[in-house]
Amino acid sequence: MVNKKKIVIEDENEETLQDIPTTPSAPDSAADESADAVADPLKDLEEKLAAAQAEASESHDRLLRMAAELDNFRKRAAREMDDIRKYATESLIRQLLTVVDNLERAIASATAENENGRSVVDGVALTLAEIMKILEKHHVRPIHAMGEPFDPTFHQAMCQEESTDQPPNTVVQEFQKGYMIHERLLRPAMVVVSKAAHNGQSAEKTVDTNA
Repeated sequence: MVNKKKIVIEDENEETLQDIPTTPSAPDSAADESADAVADPLKDLEEKLAAAQAEASESHDRLLRMAAELDNFRKRAAREMDDIRKYATESLIRQLLTVVDNLERAIASATAENENGRSVVDGVALTLAEIMKILEKHHVRPIHAMGEPFDPTFHQAMCQEESTDQPPNTVVQEFQKGYMIHERLLRPAMVVVSKAAHNGQSAEKTVDTNA
């Protein structure tokens, strides 16, 4: 409906009323504003949903990484505890090996000239055997070196000796036994290593004693 406004016009002492239409309101503009008002909350919800999904994905990835790190920590802790149990006596056994060395030397150097001397040697041998049983229970075993190729992982070369009976770089003498505890080297064997006999034709072969 068109609103009309009454205006009084004075002309020669005579008043005249005229109806002048006012500017009508635009119905299309109101509809656009209403559509924008509906669209803005929907767009805002879509943005919030996308942000929530991104945050959830990031949290899930972070949770997976934390779970993997925790699993690795548990495995590493289990390995360390296993090593502690296996090698807890390593230092004590290493000191005990000195006693074993002395007993072996005593037996090797003993020359029993009478029954009393033989009894002493037998007693030392029994003591050594008991100690070796204890070491075996703790997974300690000697390294077999005599006649084996020189291996710097398990052998420590003290010197070289010319030999015609053994190939070069072969252990021909053992100064001190080496030992393993489980899969770990407890003490290397101190050995003498063969080298080719010098005959003017074959060159001497040496062993890397620093390995």
